[in-house]
Amino acid sequence: MGEIVGAGILAHSPTIMLPREVRHELNEGKEISLVPALARLRAEVFERLDYDTVVVFDSHWATTVEYVIAAQPHRSGLYTSEELPRGMRQIPYDFPGDPELARATANFAQRHGTWITPIEDPYLPIHYATVNLWHHLGVPGKRWLGIGCCQTADVEDNLRLGRALADGIAATDRRVLLVASGAFSHTFWNLRELRAHEASDPAHVRTPQARAADEQRIAWMQRGDHASVLAGMPDFLRYKPEARFGHYLMMLGALGEERCTAPGRLLGDYENATGTGQAHVWFDRPAGGWTASDARTTTSQGHLA
Repeated sequence: MGEIVGAGILAHSPTIMLPREVRHELNEGKEISLVPALARLRAEVFERLDYDTVVVFDSHWATTVEYVIAAQPHRSGLYTSEELPRGMRQIPYDFPGDPELARATANFAQRHGTWITPIEDPYLPIHYATVNLWHHLGVPGKRWLGIGCCQTADVEDNLRLGRALADGIAATDRRVLLVASGAFSHTFWNLRELRAHEASDPAHVRTPQARAADEQRIAWMQRGDHASVLAGMPDFLRYKPEARFGHYLMMLGALGEERCTAPGRLLGDYENATGTGQAHVWFDRPAGGWTASDARTTTSQGHLA
C-alpha cells in the first residue's frame, strides 16, 4: 500500500530563478531567504527521504471543467515563461512522470463526486509553478506528477480531489511527497508602484491586513491547526490567496482535512514578492500518521517541530 511521507506548501516566486546578483540588487543587497531555504529542504528531505513520486499541485495551471493530471511517462524540454521571459527563459527540465498514479487517482473521481482526467499528450504545457521547484528540488530518477488547479472549484471540490489522490496513492505502492506550489495572499502592486516594492521585507506585502491574514495561517500551520485554516477560508478568500488556495486545499484533502494535525516547519522567512505573501512551510509525517492526536507536538523524527 502506498503512503504520503511528506508534504509542504512552497513558494515558486520568479525571484528564486534570478541570478544571485540580481536577487541581491532587488533585495537591498541581501539574499532572499526562499532560496537557501529550498537548498536546505533539498538536503534534509528531497535527497534523504525514501520516496518515489513528487505530486505538485500547480497553482499556475488553471483548468475549468475538470481536474487534469499530467500522465506522461516522461517530461523534458526547455521552459520559457510567457509572463516573465526576461527572468525565466530556456530553463531545462527533465524528469520521469507517473502515469500509473495519475490513472489510479482518476479511478476514484466518481467515488468522491468529482471529475479527474489524466492527459498523456506530450504537448501539454508545463508551468513555472512546477519547473521552478523542480529546478531547486528535483532529484534524478524521482518521478514528478503535476495536477492543475480547477478555477471553478470551491473549497469542497478541492478537498474531494485530495481525497481521490489519497485513495490513488493507497491503491499503488508509491511513497509520495506532496507539494502545494503557490503563494498565500496574492495581490500585486500596480505597475507604476511595483518597482518600489520588490524587496522581500513583508512590509511590502500589498496591505497590512493581507500580511496579518497570511501570518495567522502560517502560525496555525506551524501548530498543526489545519482545522482553523480550513474553517477560516471564507475570511481568507477576501485577501485573494493564489488559485483561491486550491494548492493547499488539495494537499490538505489528501492529508485528512480538518483532522490533519501535522505541525509545519517554516523554512526561511515569510516574505514579499511584488505585493504577494510567500513562504515555505514543510510538514514531516508524524510518527502516528497525519491525523495522530499527538502530531501537533512531535514530528516523525520525535523532536519538537
